Amino acid sequence: AETEALGEKLARSLPEHGVVIAMYGELGAGKTRFAKGIARGLGVKETVTSPTFALHNRYRGKMLFLNHFDFYRLSDGDEARAAGLDEYFGDKEGVCVVEWGQNAADILPEHFVRVSIFKTEEGRRIEIERV
Repeated sequence: AETEALGEKLARSLPEHGVVIAMYGELGAGKTRFAKGIARGLGVKETVTSPTFALHNRYRGKMLFLNHFDFYRLSDGDEARAAGLDEYFGDKEGVCVVEWGQNAADILPEHFVRVSIFKTEEGRRIEIERV
């Protein structure tokens, strides 16, 4: 619940559309939970699931769309680029959330929000920074 709440808080603090949020963390760290919180913060009413096999899901929020990506199965940015996924970065109507951002770091925009999620003995630690 805390992970989703932090994602919601981040979404409500976003200054504008076109923001890319790249999430880093091992399998099961909580990236999708964080994305669900972002969705709630954007006013998405649909159930948000990880787009592991679809690679991209788009949800309508109150004011902005959520473009939710999962790059787990990609080996590099060329695969994402070949699928046209990088074209969503800078979306004037939405926000992009990328799970497994490290798998296609070479196509991320110059400036983005990095969310690093670490499993700990107490649960998880989340670091958020603007790059």
